[in-house]
Amino acid sequence: MMMAKRRKGLSERHKKILDLLERYQDENGYPPSIREIGKQTGISSTSVVNYYLNQLEEEGYIERDRKISRGVRLVKGVTAAANAVRETIEELIKVPVVGRIVAGSPMPVPGSDFAYYDQDSGVEIARSLLGPGDKEEDLFALEVQGDSMVDAMVNDGDIVVMKKAQDARNGEMVAVWLTDRDETTLKYFYKENGGIRLQPANPTMQPIFVDNPRAVQVQGKVVMVIRQMGAPN
Repeated sequence: MMMAKRRKGLSERHKKILDLLERYQDENGYPPSIREIGKQTGISSTSVVNYYLNQLEEEGYIERDRKISRGVRLVKGVTAAANAVRETIEELIKVPVVGRIVAGSPMPVPGSDFAYYDQDSGVEIARSLLGPGDKEEDLFALEVQGDSMVDAMVNDGDIVVMKKAQDARNGEMVAVWLTDRDETTLKYFYKENGGIRLQPANPTMQPIFVDNPRAVQVQGKVVMVIRQMGAPN
């Protein structure tokens, strides 16, 4: 399971500097100085220019030799930056949010397949965040309600991206349908003593014990958590 993070892109000022470096090199045969970069991009402070150049260097767009005054070498220009943004957009996949799952005491929901949300609702995630065995068509997402999984960094209002599954290994976080109660819950899964233990990640809450394993239907395994805005770290 992983926490999804938003990839940081280039700002307009980054792109202006890249564009200047590319044009200046083509027109003059050598790179601009720090002061020239600032003058032609509207940045009055050389320290601010250096700040942006350091970021471009970290991202692999330029190389710098700080021992000389014009020690900036362009590695990837604005075209490469645009392509990087395009590749990021293309690799996003939309996962449907099909319902709400309780991370607390189980509660009834209308239908064991969770499908009571608008079919057009969904969350976008980067394909690169998926595991090697995760298929796009097997993914769905649920909004978490409750705080029984807070110690697993799953908070009320977060979105959990699930992979369809019908069985689970001990210790995996799963969404389950309790057939004898018509209830759903999100918990850690354990087979023990001929039954099932559904364990919360909150020391103030008690586990759920189910004697009949057939009464616990695994619906999916958590592969990713998308934090809500303002959620604690």
